[in-house]
Amino acid sequence: MKHISVTPFGRQAMTAGLLAARALRDEAPLPRIDKWSLFNDLRTARGRFGVSDRDLSVLYALLTFLPAKALEDGADLVVFPSNASLSDRAHGMAESTLRRHLAVLVGAGLVWRQDSPNGKRYAARDRSGALVQAFGLDLRPLLLRAGDIVAAAAEVAEAADRLHRARAALVLRMRDAAKLLAYGIEACLPGDWAGLEARLLPLRAALRRKMDAGVVAGLLGEAGSILQALRLMIESNTEEKYGTAAHNERHHTNSKQDSYVFEPCLETGRGAGQENLVPELAQQDDPDDGAQDAAQMPSIPLVLVLKACPDILPYARSNLTQWRDLVVVASEVRGMMGISASAWQEAQRFMGPETAAIAVVAMMQRIGSISNPGGYLRALSGKAAAGGFSAGPMIMALLNTETARAA
Repeated sequence: MKHISVTPFGRQAMTAGLLAARALRDEAPLPRIDKWSLFNDLRTARGRFGVSDRDLSVLYALLTFLPAKALEDGADLVVFPSNASLSDRAHGMAESTLRRHLAVLVGAGLVWRQDSPNGKRYAARDRSGALVQAFGLDLRPLLLRAGDIVAAAAEVAEAADRLHRARAALVLRMRDAAKLLAYGIEACLPGDWAGLEARLLPLRAALRRKMDAGVVAGLLGEAGSILQALRLMIESNTEEKYGTAAHNERHHTNSKQDSYVFEPCLETGRGAGQENLVPELAQQDDPDDGAQDAAQMPSIPLVLVLKACPDILPYARSNLTQWRDLVVVASEVRGMMGISASAWQEAQRFMGPETAAIAVVAMMQRIGSISNPGGYLRALSGKAAAGGFSAGPMIMALLNTETARAA
């Protein structure tokens, strides 16, 4: 008569945990499942089942003794390797260590013991060689708990993806905050830059550690608060520095924000219609008058320009580390944008080469909204000749747009 023992061999006492594990039964037929796919899911969710990577190494070795590739209901899922064979499959693990990890697997309810009367692992066969009964380690609990293992693995993987995305967002916010902070300090803008830098330092230190989702969420909120404070300080100082329409005695009726920065216009050249496009130029007897005042180095850092206008980077033949590099690449792409050589030369005279380059790359960043880039650049040159143009608002408008998209 075949009898499957539910009690451990030798001095090992019966426990409530062993009884609970043995109580796992499923009256409905169990689905067939690939043993290695299930093992991979268990490896992903091992923390949920209280097993370590070393415990799973022993379970992997046990699975190699099962001839079938799949676990299925009705199949004999008892393996009976000796400790020496199991140690060999577990890459030479000591037998004492092996027994300890087997006990963990049994305690976690992933493996059952089918102990023989003398505690040895072996199989009883009939005269024809067919397997009658096996004593060893039963892998049926893996099949019984397959649904829980697969579900737990999916939850763990999804949580890991969310954590990865949150950490990436944190790094981006901190990078933006660091560069805006450096810009504010370099431009000597008024504000509590030291206080914001002090708030940013603990976040940088936290990135070196392994953090759970709750900690990352808290740091994300703090980084967003710092970034918002930096943007408000820079925007307020930029408005004060470059002035409003009332300060420059210009009246704008267009209610669309930043429309004075990226408003398309038509290029009419230097013919009869030019005075309608740029009145200031029509009043200039000598186009070089006032160019000396306009040709100043930009107050905005190059790194901020490149952050606001990343579309220019693929056209650069080398790293854009200096203003002259930006001027070179702007002079090369202006032809692709439909800007004539005369319009580019005019912009350099009235704005200065560096500011003219900023204007060109900023226009390229929003090339889809500018119907005629050449005519628009002439209009900006006219404003520069009258002392009413600065590249700062163009770059800040682009930065605000990119930040809003990232949020």
